[in-house]
Amino acid sequence: MSNLTVRLTDIPDVICFVPRRFGDARGWFSETYSTRAFSDLLGGTVFVQDNQAFSAQRGTLRGLHFQRPPEPQAKLIRVLRGSIFDVAVDLRVGSPTYGHWVGETLTAEGGEQLFLPRGFAHGYCTLEPDTEVAYKADGFYAPECDAGLAWNDPMIGITWPIAPEEAILSDKDKTLPGFADFISPFRYQTAQAPV
Repeated sequence: MSNLTVRLTDIPDVICFVPRRFGDARGWFSETYSTRAFSDLLGGTVFVQDNQAFSAQRGTLRGLHFQRPPEPQAKLIRVLRGSIFDVAVDLRVGSPTYGHWVGETLTAEGGEQLFLPRGFAHGYCTLEPDTEVAYKADGFYAPECDAGLAWNDPMIGITWPIAPEEAILSDKDKTLPGFADFISPFRYQTAQAPV
């Protein structure tokens, strides 16, 4: 039996994983990441940095973030405590899903993980207070390449699970530009890998 359930989203390169949990009266154990299990599924992506974020309030919204070339990042996101609505927006020119978004609910209880390849903007909204999110990145943080798009841009049209007035944003995220004037540095090549 596989220790990993794999599910494609409406954007096939964005993949949802659920690692199997082995439980008994004490609790459970789960192998949340293994190069052996993930390498074929993620097109040879090699992660080099782990990040963790804590959000005290429900409705904390982070995004939509990405890094421009030459320092783009693929990400593998999971929740350690609480739950989030996690979003990926395709920024790859030439992609059949360019400008489209997918969203998945990720929970600590369920153990779901979402993989975003390079060329996607990422954002999430916390669904519970005291939520902790962890993610792997295949590139190091490069502030000179840091970029983003407005979380509520009507051209992208993300259906967030909170009302706009409930969104708790950083000063940076309040001023991110819209999609209409965005010139993407990303190009669509091929799917990451067969699943």
